[in-house]
Amino acid sequence: MSLAHPTLEDVWRMFQETDRLLKESAQETDRRFQETDRRFQETDRRFQETDRQLQETSRLVRQVSKNLGELGNRLGEFVEHLVAPAAVRLFQDQGIEVHAVYPGVTADRNGEALEIDLLVVNDGALVAVECKSKLTQEHVAEHLKRLEKLKRVLPLYKDHQVMGAVAGMVVAERVAEYAVSRGLYVLCQNGDQIEVRNPTGFSPAIW
Repeated sequence: MSLAHPTLEDVWRMFQETDRLLKESAQETDRRFQETDRRFQETDRRFQETDRQLQETSRLVRQVSKNLGELGNRLGEFVEHLVAPAAVRLFQDQGIEVHAVYPGVTADRNGEALEIDLLVVNDGALVAVECKSKLTQEHVAEHLKRLEKLKRVLPLYKDHQVMGAVAGMVVAERVAEYAVSRGLYVLCQNGDQIEVRNPTGFSPAIW
């Protein structure tokens, strides 16, 4: 039995179905393209946001580095122009002559290292000063350990009376009280001056 020849209506229906499929395919392709473009734009937006965050992080790192540098310079000026004269006054107020002031003393002997921000010395006594921008109780405790080993690491001063002092741009009252209770002089910045926070009649610890 032979197949019937397609009618004009069959051809037209096939043409419409083909056209519908082509339109659906084009719409799907366009939808996928738009989705890909949307994802690309989102990726680009995230990349730009990441780049912006990286630039901001880099700016903050530069600012922190700048601030740390300025703080280091300020701490150096604090030691040089305020703490050193105040430490000298500690001797002079006790009628003791000052022979030398040594900033940034470092030493290493028999595996023990020592760093002292400021050393004020005469023939028989010295004051070792630890300087901080914001003094804490931990800083005080570390300085006490430093004082205990000073004569071992710096035997040049083995016959000296060793006293200790801590100085800070900012010193909380409880920290000052703790340092005083351990026999240390406490030097605090007050405006453009340094004040000694120790009470009248204070007797320093001697190492």
